Amino acid sequence: MTRVDVEHSRSMPRAVLLWLGIGVLLIASLAAAIGALNRDVYSANGFVRDYLEAIERQDARTALSLPGVQIDPHHYADAGLPVTTSTVLLRNSMIGEIDDVRFVSDVTGEDGIHTVTVEYTLETGPASSSFRVEQNGTIWGVLPTWRFVDSPLAHVDLTVLHASIFEVNGLTLDTRTGEPEGQPVSFNNSASYLAFAPGVYTFSHESSLLTAEKQDVAITDWSAPTEVSVDTQANADFVDDVQEEVDGYLDDCATQTVLQPAGCPFGIVIDDRIKGEPAWSIAEYPVVTIVPGETGWLTPPTPAAAHIVVEVQSLFDGDVTTLDQDEPFELGLDIAIEADGSINIQVQ
Repeated sequence: MTRVDVEHSRSMPRAVLLWLGIGVLLIASLAAAIGALNRDVYSANGFVRDYLEAIERQDARTALSLPGVQIDPHHYADAGLPVTTSTVLLRNSMIGEIDDVRFVSDVTGEDGIHTVTVEYTLETGPASSSFRVEQNGTIWGVLPTWRFVDSPLAHVDLTVLHASIFEVNGLTLDTRTGEPEGQPVSFNNSASYLAFAPGVYTFSHESSLLTAEKQDVAITDWSAPTEVSVDTQANADFVDDVQEEVDGYLDDCATQTVLQPAGCPFGIVIDDRIKGEPAWSIAEYPVVTIVPGETGWLTPPTPAAAHIVVEVQSLFDGDVTTLDQDEPFELGLDIAIEADGSINIQVQ
């Protein structure tokens, strides 16, 4: 064997060892990269992070595209939802601000389900939530994929007292939307909505006659329905309008020159002879208050007084005297707001 052949044969193992070393390093790097991906991007935490980052960006489409978020309307009953549940709140503009997201723990149960607990800050202050996720497959057999076991969409069970319209995060909605035509109008109305969670939803009502105080509802747990009640009450304009109608009605009653004005809440019975025509005026107008009843608005019986001046001749001795006195009475009202916004008032 020549010297060249000997050197060539010696160099062969060194080349093989070099390539083996490179291969080992590549495998180790690949394993490290896969491990990092499993810990971060393709972990249960990473899956929840994807959802929360979509919420932070107010990206409804991405949030809804994650496995286990959407709820099939055909399965509403299985999820404990009314079949009329609305998805109108599942839009970008309805998603509130969420900041300072911090992952607290990832606990794996015996059934393989991960419970990922997260802390964060909402507009109402610090809060936390737990997400249940499970593996539902792999990519290339090594990178796990995940889905939510329980959809993080919250079920909002809303009741609007004394109205049907309400506002949520600046959007005006009607609880009766989607109901069958011909459904009788109710004084109190309810509806169910799906909403992204976690988040803060501000509910209120403001119209020409009614108002409801704003209330911030922080939804951090979607394991049970979130009950919300929007309590509308008569505003100052409503009271002023009814007061004006009542005052005008009583003034018209006072123009009748009889002892018992027709269709009016006051009058007097006199056994003696009347000389001339009675003159009525309103001494004290009832102060209108408007409160909700069982099926509509009402004014409870409220004290007032009319004043009468009339000459009276005694049937006993013929003496003529002037009756000049107040006649107390009470006035109660039933009030309805018509579909066109007008007010219908009935005296009780």
